Amino acid sequence: MNAEQLQKLVQNALEDVKGRDLVTLDVRGMSGVTDYMIVCSGTSNRHVKSLADNVWVEVKKQGLVPIGMEGQDTGEWVLVDLGDVVVHVMLPEARLFYDLERLWQVPEPGSEPGPDAS
Repeated sequence: MNAEQLQKLVQNALEDVKGRDLVTLDVRGMSGVTDYMIVCSGTSNRHVKSLADNVWVEVKKQGLVPIGMEGQDTGEWVLVDLGDVVVHVMLPEARLFYDLERLWQVPEPGSEPGPDAS
């Protein structure tokens, strides 16, 4: 399964369990670790864990071996590492605080860095 197919599988797994505010970040060329980061919100700690668990189960059903999962003990932010795709399932407060979408944002061609850029 290629990275694009895996990304679609993950999106479907998150949508099946009612993940909120799903965002897929194409980080090819920005990261040597993964091709896609998927960020999703859950409504409660239990929902965050359920979303991550469903991704894990659906990936394994396809015969793939996930690399790992972290954060399920608290359920505020669960990371599922699938190699070409890394999934971040977060409570809205954690998502707002860490702001991964802005961190991995690709600047528009010809735009200058913002005032908070280093």
